[in-house]
Amino acid sequence: MTSADSDRVRTVKAYHERTKHDFYRYAQGPYDLDWASQPDPFRRWKGAQLFALEVDGDLGQPDWAAAKSGDIPPAKLNHQSLSRFLFDSLALSAWKEAGGARWSLRVNPSSGNLHPTEAHLLLPAMDKLAETCGVYHYAPRQHELELRAALSETNAELLGDLASGCEFFVGLTSILWRESWKYGERAFRYTQHDAGHAIAALSIAAAGLGWRAALVDELSSEDLALWLGCAQTSFPESEEADVLVRVSTGQEQVQELSNPCVPGDSIDWIGEPSVLSPSHVHWDVIEAVAAAAKKPRGCDSYEGAAEQHPPDPSKRPKASLRQLVRKRRSAVAMDGCTTLSSAGFFQMLADCVPQGDAAPFSAIRWRPRLHLALFVHRVDGVAPGLYWLSRESSALQRAKQACSSEFRWERPPALEDELPLYLLKEGPVAGLAARLSCQQEIAGSGAFSLGMIADFDDALDSHGAWFYPRLFWEAGLIGQALYLEAHVHGLSGTGIGCYFDNPVHAALGLMGSAWQSLYHFTVGGAVDDARLQTLPAYESSKGSRI
Repeated sequence: MTSADSDRVRTVKAYHERTKHDFYRYAQGPYDLDWASQPDPFRRWKGAQLFALEVDGDLGQPDWAAAKSGDIPPAKLNHQSLSRFLFDSLALSAWKEAGGARWSLRVNPSSGNLHPTEAHLLLPAMDKLAETCGVYHYAPRQHELELRAALSETNAELLGDLASGCEFFVGLTSILWRESWKYGERAFRYTQHDAGHAIAALSIAAAGLGWRAALVDELSSEDLALWLGCAQTSFPESEEADVLVRVSTGQEQVQELSNPCVPGDSIDWIGEPSVLSPSHVHWDVIEAVAAAAKKPRGCDSYEGAAEQHPPDPSKRPKASLRQLVRKRRSAVAMDGCTTLSSAGFFQMLADCVPQGDAAPFSAIRWRPRLHLALFVHRVDGVAPGLYWLSRESSALQRAKQACSSEFRWERPPALEDELPLYLLKEGPVAGLAARLSCQQEIAGSGAFSLGMIADFDDALDSHGAWFYPRLFWEAGLIGQALYLEAHVHGLSGTGIGCYFDNPVHAALGLMGSAWQSLYHFTVGGAVDDARLQTLPAYESSKGSRI
């Protein structure tokens, strides 16, 4: 690691330390919300050619267990299947109304429902789209594509098998202003959570079509920006190039991309980006960490194959993948009484661990860097208390050494399989969970809640500052897995971005920066708000609303 690399690592670590919440100090944010400058959650490209997508295409109801096990026959890539892929991953899922206000929900979760993540697709020529390979922006409000650029044959050939029609790419970008408008300095963290949520949503939607989504993590941030047209946006509403996701639609061996992979011909971009806010607040620390965390050329996140824990479809309740992803909601309150069976609890945790080629964790290329500190409240047959789920065996011993010496590290008696779950301390932890999550009752009134604890220093010291966002992406993947598994078991979940960082570490006996909490989550019986009216996301071509 060069001295410049070390400086960048120090920058992201300083940012992380500066943006911690504590009992007596919150990370710096706006004094109040300027509603007049609230960013538009829907970016459009004025002047770009529009291509409508289907909202009522019928491609069946793939079973959740079959999709997770890779047992769905691959669909042919065409306008209908592409429409379904986006409909099940990044589209609107509903509209909500209450007290004269109206807002949309999406399939992919977002902190504060602010949606900093934008998607750009590199697609082959296709019926009902352009006659050549092209770069498109996805507009979720209308469920349509905006053609940003045509790709020359030279550029298409650089992108593996794009021109053959057996694969395509989704480039994810982030508009940091959308999150910093509300959350101030801590917004960079939440933006990366949302990138992880989107990666998971893409991976799961692909699995429902028999496809496979995986990160192309060889590209540098600057090279990716060239392919996605990020230079066409300007600060403070600029789009930061996050990552390229490769979607393979068949069983063929994919062609490796050249490294570096940069356009061979210049790309003529079409359209002007819409303005999202009339005024802005500049957060220097966010600009600094975003610059430090850019991925350089010559780096790869691949760390070898993750441990294999093949999924067992027989243990999964029957559920429709498409109904799950489109009915996913974030709970705003828990009822404080609904329980979860021990079998359901263990199955949910098993789905937080990589399982062979099962989505969503098959999308990322590194071994698990996050582990779960669990606050168990109401799980039948499992004693209330503090637990630890080790998502990667090589980190278990270091976690034991780092945590409090008073912890028991015992396997729960009700656990019959090899799930790496350990009881640390038995007893009521609902009050502790709520206090640590910024005094939010929802963390203690569900069946269980958890903190995602990253093997922080080792990851950054091994890879560099560019790996910092990827830790949050991994957290987002875990979060989306929990959202959907909660619904499978008749419960609801919600991500918790506000928690007291160092008090969480203290509760586990963790010292220094080696292990850091990056995201919290809670699962339980949701309390519905009778004031809210739910409306369909779109009107279908047949006149119905869906």
